[in-house]
Amino acid sequence: MTIRTLMKHRLRGPALLLAAALASASAFVMMPAAAQEGIAIPAPAVDEPAGQGKTETAVLAGGCFWGVQGVFQRVAGVTNAVSGYAGGEKDTAHYEMVGSGATGHAESVKITFDPSKISYGKLLQVYFSVAHDPTELNRQGPDTGTQYRTAIFPENEEQAKIAKAYIAQLNQARVFNAAIVTKIEPGRTFYPAEDYHQDYLTLNPGQPYIVYNDLPKIDNLKRIFPDLYRDDPALVSEASVSN
Repeated sequence: MTIRTLMKHRLRGPALLLAAALASASAFVMMPAAAQEGIAIPAPAVDEPAGQGKTETAVLAGGCFWGVQGVFQRVAGVTNAVSGYAGGEKDTAHYEMVGSGATGHAESVKITFDPSKISYGKLLQVYFSVAHDPTELNRQGPDTGTQYRTAIFPENEEQAKIAKAYIAQLNQARVFNAAIVTKIEPGRTFYPAEDYHQDYLTLNPGQPYIVYNDLPKIDNLKRIFPDLYRDDPALVSEASVSN
């Protein structure tokens, strides 16, 4: 069981809570240095037309969904961001099973947004810039396995086209020190994660894993995208619609 697995089971007994605390204390010595600076990258040259439709959804995977959800909940124009699983089957869309790395699922976030306020391409710019490191294969920071892969699950052909063009654009511009390994995986269903994963960053801002790995992403969002940053996150618990 990994450090983060212990932390995720924090509500399931005092013994696990103590184990998580002890493990997280040693994590600051054991964890590799995280890429926490974020990077300013060019906007996508190919994007969707502005203001098309009332709402759209995007499904993105970039390591632990706590941090990815926390970032997009603070992006202006996003009305909801739900942690969950994509890439595998419905009957294996459970944390304990996904954690094995054998289900095909990736920890993912389904983002509902207003296209009159933010475009799909702009969401991808945030995703590649501050939400995760798209050059890490089957891992993010201290978390390893295919369930932590970087992946985009397009909802339609237009999203797939925009994502493919943007990855090619960023690779050609060599904005990262290595090639982007993000996979585009169309035709996959998103399944919401367990309730105790939702709004996790907001509810647990002092937890060591969040402090070390995820709060820097929020700081980077505010620094690199000040016009997009919002102080009041769009929480699942407060969403007016169910995803």
